[in-house]
Amino acid sequence: MNNLDKIYQEKGLNGEAFSKAYADYLTTLLSQLDHKAIAECIRHLEEARLNDNTIFIIGNGGSASTASHIGNDFGLAVLKKTNKKVNKSYRALALTDNISVISAIGNDSTFNNIFLDQLKVHYRAGDKLIAISASGNSPNLVEAAKWFREQGGTVIGWLGFDGGKLKELSDVSVVVETPKGEYAPVEDIHLIINHIIVTWMQYHTMNQDGIL
Repeated sequence: MNNLDKIYQEKGLNGEAFSKAYADYLTTLLSQLDHKAIAECIRHLEEARLNDNTIFIIGNGGSASTASHIGNDFGLAVLKKTNKKVNKSYRALALTDNISVISAIGNDSTFNNIFLDQLKVHYRAGDKLIAISASGNSPNLVEAAKWFREQGGTVIGWLGFDGGKLKELSDVSVVVETPKGEYAPVEDIHLIINHIIVTWMQYHTMNQDGIL
């Protein structure tokens, strides 16, 4: 029985009590975040900005939605906050967003290559990869991360459960440690990590370019 099962068994008949218990559980998970690892993520992403490298983001299902969100925030949200006066932006590309490319690769090759083949086209030395996965074991993410590291790229894992295979393939990882199968809280925290980092990016770029 995982924590969500327990919360529902104890509070499920009362929607208000369930809502509070779920929020309290998220608060506990947030208190356990490795902020040094988040700072290391920031260091790599800032390095990409300063060197005009690209930050690629990949994920499946809910994590694909998070990848799209991150791609928007790292790029346009930072630019909007600085009123487009920033000299160097974060070049972020969510490889989840081109359905014609994804469906072509999946149809002509295999679904396991939907991110790998895109990286083979777009990767340049110094680029960064954010791989988002609750289990850390999705074959298409694992294959992409393996190839990316072989090219000398930096892999950043935003993971859940025990980190899975991606934890071992990541140069830096942030793991939301929950029992296996608890996808929703992991995905919630990943979005919060995004907002922590993008907010730092906004203020940092403004400060660097003398806008603050």
